[in-house]
Amino acid sequence: MAAVKKRIVFIIPPEMLLEPILYTISQQYDLKLSLYNSDMSGNEGIMRLELEGEEKQIEEGLAWAMERGIRVDTSA
Repeated sequence: MAAVKKRIVFIIPPEMLLEPILYTISQQYDLKLSLYNSDMSGNEGIMRLELEGEEKQIEEGLAWAMERGIRVDTSA
């Protein structure tokens, strides 16, 4: 299956700010990541990134993130 790219925004709650989110997603779901912008100040974090991999792996990685309270905006 061909690799696809998807730009997304993660809005991260305070309790997840110190967790290795990007490492976990890249390793557990075999995805390549490009981080375009991030802001970890205040009560939440915002990361704008691009995920590259198989569509199924991307969807599973995003589901993993949402299960942990990370809001995912795929309209980026």
